[in-house]
Amino acid sequence: MPPALTAPAPAPSLPTGQPPRLDIHGAVARITLRRPQQANRLSADDLEHLHAHLAAVQADLAVRVLVLQGEGRYFCSGFDLGSLGVVDAGARFGELADALEAARPITVARLHGGVYGGAADLALACDFRLGVPAVQMFVPAARIGLHFYAGGLRRLVSRLGLATAKQVMLAGRTLEAPALQACGFLDELLADEVQLDLAIQQLTDTLSGMAPLALLPMKQHLNALAAGQLDAARLADDIRRARDSADLVEGQAAWAQKRTAHFKGC
Repeated sequence: MPPALTAPAPAPSLPTGQPPRLDIHGAVARITLRRPQQANRLSADDLEHLHAHLAAVQADLAVRVLVLQGEGRYFCSGFDLGSLGVVDAGARFGELADALEAARPITVARLHGGVYGGAADLALACDFRLGVPAVQMFVPAARIGLHFYAGGLRRLVSRLGLATAKQVMLAGRTLEAPALQACGFLDELLADEVQLDLAIQQLTDTLSGMAPLALLPMKQHLNALAAGQLDAARLADDIRRARDSADLVEGQAAWAQKRTAHFKGC
């Protein structure tokens, strides 16, 4: 009796477009996904580029805000399914999303189209998510036999609630923009991409003008509180550091004089 034949794992599809690009201008960094013909589907190499970009942003202490965005009609369609079995997609995506969630700057996801698969977790790892009516979110993990990784499940439940997480992960529902705003996935829903870019510019201007000694640690402590992992000693140190800073003196003076404060992070 001849041996049973085993179908070979699908080969990774050849990517078109370019790897993700990092641009830094003063206090604001932008990472742009640049494979629009593949709905910004991420290859294993793209994940490595994204890790490197995040490391570069972390190393630049002048950066206070990071915007994640995609070219073309879609934000991102997740990981290249042709690479499943070739690399551990869950582990790679989980590491990237965890790093994005833990990033020092305030993170903003610009969502203008489909947010599919692991891309939903990348967006959830960001501090703010702004989008337009064309945004929809769909995670087909159970449909293809893929068990989603722990960090992604945690973010779905903690950000959106257990009921919505089950709708997405178990029932495989596609959530459109109004539902995404109602469940908290979208912080703002803008009429079109022109309004979206204006809103993101206003948000990044506001965030980059905040006192970094207060702004950036508070992000970390809010996330720790949500995860039940608050470090009380670290919180107390950060409170003292901000209290004793020149930035607090500047902020109080600017408030009293009704002028814009100029913070130096010290």
